[in-house]
Amino acid sequence: MSPYVAQRNGRTATAEDLAPLAFAGFAHFTAMQVRDGRVRGLDLHLDRLRTASLELFGDALPDDRIRSYVREALKSGPADVSLTVTIHLPGDLEVLVRTRPPASGPAGPLVLTAVGHERVLPALKHTGEMAKTYFRRRAVAEGCDDAAFVDRRGRLSEATIWNLAFSDGDTVVWPDADLLQGTTMGIVRRRLAALGVPQRVQEVTLADLPGLAGAVVMNSWTPGIAVHRIGPAPLPEAPSFVEALHRAYETEPLVRP
Repeated sequence: MSPYVAQRNGRTATAEDLAPLAFAGFAHFTAMQVRDGRVRGLDLHLDRLRTASLELFGDALPDDRIRSYVREALKSGPADVSLTVTIHLPGDLEVLVRTRPPASGPAGPLVLTAVGHERVLPALKHTGEMAKTYFRRRAVAEGCDDAAFVDRRGRLSEATIWNLAFSDGDTVVWPDADLLQGTTMGIVRRRLAALGVPQRVQEVTLADLPGLAGAVVMNSWTPGIAVHRIGPAPLPEAPSFVEALHRAYETEPLVRP
């Protein structure tokens, strides 16, 4: 029997439970890494779920109920897991919690293609985004690792399942564009601020990349994987930049749901 679970509202999910989501796909979610039964940035995950539920459904579940479902999913499984909370509306708001083996992402450095794409409702982490998988698969077929998105104004925004961050050698640069504010991004930003590390938000285009000192991608797996190239532009690996992001992330306390 697998130690990992799929639960609907705190109980084992059946095929009948999952069918409305599988065949409709109108839902939103958050993904996190659980270590020793604890999570970094739990407040950010709860904020994300609440905001998206209000936007998509006009209603939201109490944070305490979400936390209780997460605790139930973790109760009898491994202490370290990847965990996803998905909320959808087959009738009433329902919560699906799934656990899987823990993940830390690829080693890097990564090479990203640059593709013109703007996500629908980019501020929400929602399901049914076939384009992200399509562009990632196409990038791999072309010999790259993944794809970064360029909007209609020529601005880099994010990558398929990643946020982007850059360094100019002294300051962490976050792209100014319509994008998903990832929970790991939120953790890193507030911990860098607490540590006094300079940051700024600015528009970043492909033409700007040669003047930068490094780039990373980040998501729930990791606070930073070096990016070696985006489109035609090579980038330095900048190990000190990557290490600084990891150090900042690790100062965020782990909390129990």
